[in-house]
Amino acid sequence: MTASQSDSVFVDRVYEASVIPEYWPQVLRDFARMAGAQEAALLATDSEGSKLVGSSPAVDELAAKVYSYPAGIERTRRLVALRHAGFVTDRDVFTQEEILSEPMFADYLIPSGYGRGIATAICVPNGDTIVLHAEGNYRDGPFDSRTIQALDILRPHLARASLLSARLGIERARAAAEALATIGLPAAVLGRGGRTLAANDLLVALMPHVVQDRPARLALADPSADALLRTALEAVAGSAGLDAVQSIPIRGTQEHPPVIIHLIPVRGTAHDFFASSSAILLATPVVPKEVPGANVLQALFDLTPAEAKVAQSIGNGETTASIAASSGASLATVRNQLAAVLTKSGLHRQAELVGLLRGIGLDFVPKP
Repeated sequence: MTASQSDSVFVDRVYEASVIPEYWPQVLRDFARMAGAQEAALLATDSEGSKLVGSSPAVDELAAKVYSYPAGIERTRRLVALRHAGFVTDRDVFTQEEILSEPMFADYLIPSGYGRGIATAICVPNGDTIVLHAEGNYRDGPFDSRTIQALDILRPHLARASLLSARLGIERARAAAEALATIGLPAAVLGRGGRTLAANDLLVALMPHVVQDRPARLALADPSADALLRTALEAVAGSAGLDAVQSIPIRGTQEHPPVIIHLIPVRGTAHDFFASSSAILLATPVVPKEVPGANVLQALFDLTPAEAKVAQSIGNGETTASIAASSGASLATVRNQLAAVLTKSGLHRQAELVGLLRGIGLDFVPKP
């Protein structure tokens, strides 16, 4: 296969990856080979964080180690600051003296067989800056001009693929929100930090009395519930424990019924990479009706079967003593199970739980 034919195959794969994110690791392996490097990565960065897809599992460890050094962040900052519509090397953003004295290079990259970087920065409409980076062996010497020129020829295809991935990712977010609307669920797809990528009309109808689309992130009008949402978003981002409340009840008012908010994480390293989707928020208005069954309560609040039965019994007006007598459990066990229900649902009092489960709230009076 000639160099021209090889480039053509690579371009085809780039455009395939733009619509099938799972193809990016193979594209990155091909890119690393063409650059004469060992590894390559795509890094999406914005003001709130970053996401990475690598050519191999080793890239995750490599990136984590590099960004533990101040020079790792500075490397990316200098690359983006150049605003160069092409590929640049480490020697374009660091002096030779800096490379030889900087601990990131001298203590880690070069001894580990790396330290020869080449990269380009691409801006896409969803607010991310996409960095395409290849890492080779410092001892192989500087990248020659022919390699840089060959990669520059391919850069427009990579930029268009990034643009297409971003646009398709946004459309997937909108499609996901609308699909949930067809089964009657108010929903929004959230990006990193809780910013709204898409929201269906059912959720928009809950604005601003329940949900508020603020510049920084989607928020809840009720301050206590919003504090729980903020904690849940931090948990999704990985900065808080996985046991954070992710089903959040909102008390009803005379005008509006109670609502339960659910935050569902979106997982997968390469899935919808450029869309930056991190979670789906669902809102379930609680209309006046019979107390939900134990299986429904278990799903709503991640309860154990025993906790769900206690919650259902409390909603039906039973006391902890009567529940203990009928179930054969000790009173202390039932009280502990009720305490777990309150913790998982984000409530503080038994009366609040009763009001929520009966769908009337403490302050909600159904309109005649």
